[in-house]
Amino acid sequence: MRTKEDIIKSATAIDVAKLLKDRIQGDDLKPGVWLKEAWLCKEFSVGRSIARRALRYLEQDGLVEIEENRGARVSATTVEEVFDLYELRAALYGLVARVACMRASDDEIASISADIDQMLKVAAEGYPADEVIESSERIFSRMVSFASLDAQKMVESVRRKTHFHFSYAALALNNNSLGTHDFWRDVREGLATRDAEAVAHASRQILYFMQGEVARIMLSQGSRRAGKLPQK
Repeated sequence: MRTKEDIIKSATAIDVAKLLKDRIQGDDLKPGVWLKEAWLCKEFSVGRSIARRALRYLEQDGLVEIEENRGARVSATTVEEVFDLYELRAALYGLVARVACMRASDDEIASISADIDQMLKVAAEGYPADEVIESSERIFSRMVSFASLDAQKMVESVRRKTHFHFSYAALALNNNSLGTHDFWRDVREGLATRDAEAVAHASRQILYFMQGEVARIMLSQGSRRAGKLPQK
């Protein structure tokens, strides 16, 4: 496993973006802090082109806001924004689940069902919640593949905006043993019977559960609103 020091020695734009993302999620870089290219170059021993691309990656994820001639500023995240994004995500995931139920072959349905069984198994064995969430995303990705290209692009766009909140989602699952397991079992049963409405409903419920838990945790911890903070 590469250490932080190893990554910095041969850092790519993706590596720098990942390290910055960890700092933002860990609240080391607070909302409103400016991330200047010169500071990034010195901090990670990279050139300006790598620093610039790293900031673009973070912008795509909604973690920074880039202002012309000023640089990039760490975004503030409100509970309202998270709630709205999960509402959109629930609608889209319901759509792609319905489509997969109608368009996937029997073999593909069986394979997706096997993935769900495996995810539920590792969840029951106490695997870290973030790993379980990543597994669920891979399953949804398989369902997304049966949707139109336009639908796939919309899903990917909303995913980028909400990926930052996976840390909150993992915390929600760690704090709630019930989690989304029953909803995933409903998805599996709906796929087995080709009940598109049941699959769509259960998929939406998975996201509604996460929406409520993420919002609850953010409210208890205080949402990441921008303040007057020193520049980097």
